[in-house]
Amino acid sequence: MDVICAIGDVRDRVRAARDEGRRVGFVPTMGALHEGHLSLVRRAAGDGCFVAASIYVNPSQFAAGEDLARYPRTLESDLARCRAEGVGLVFVPSDETMYGAAHATWVEVGEVTAGLCGAWRPGHFRGVATIVAKLFNVVQPDVAYFGRKDFQQLVTIRRMAADLDMPVEVVGCPTVRDADGLALSSRNAYLSPAERARALAIPAVLREADGRWRGGERRPGGLVAGLRERLASAVDSIDYFGVYHPETLAPADEAAPPGGNPVVALAARVGRTRLIDNVQLGIDPPPSSAT
Repeated sequence: MDVICAIGDVRDRVRAARDEGRRVGFVPTMGALHEGHLSLVRRAAGDGCFVAASIYVNPSQFAAGEDLARYPRTLESDLARCRAEGVGLVFVPSDETMYGAAHATWVEVGEVTAGLCGAWRPGHFRGVATIVAKLFNVVQPDVAYFGRKDFQQLVTIRRMAADLDMPVEVVGCPTVRDADGLALSSRNAYLSPAERARALAIPAVLREADGRWRGGERRPGGLVAGLRERLASAVDSIDYFGVYHPETLAPADEAAPPGGNPVVALAARVGRTRLIDNVQLGIDPPPSSAT
């Protein structure tokens, strides 16, 4: 496995893989790798790709007062996990490499970034779209893999790639969960045992909404009736919780039902930790219950 810090060296390695007739599959990460990340690597490998990954904690997607300074950084163990999974190269750039003193260009994706996390984290998706666009330009992958847990991010990257005519297929992969149903996240490491127990209300309300859908309920209000209150009794605050259109992320209500397979999505805070989760009804498997 090649661990590369320079843009030109990444391009040389990717070019060599293509010369061997390989498609390039790319998994961008911020490190602190868990089974969710590794499932993306395995999907890329299973698709027959030369697998490239990146590990970079992107400062431009953190707002003032967020957890940039304490975000978990576990580079050596991350590289060991990538090596064990057969990753071909890992790009580990510095801030100077990715931005530099003269950086002045940003990527803004409209509409789909306006609500949900975009309303609570101003500038976040500008940072996400910019760094992913830059990474796509560096790696030049044929396919890029993202987890569906970050559903708004997935929709944003798909919209950006389509609007900017980027020659990359953006693949969304299933959310990976622990046995108790909590979606895997690098930020789960912040939770104390008591906080983690309270956080299980998140998959529980999503499981209930999914059960109502499977039982025939199609009214947005009926899908989540009473569930916000149940969630609020367990967590410290709720940023959003509702039913959304799966492509535009517009909120659904009785006057404007989303049609198709809507997404029930939420963001809640447990202690100092902000957790997000979602389920696309009729497509995603429901979160498991605690065992």
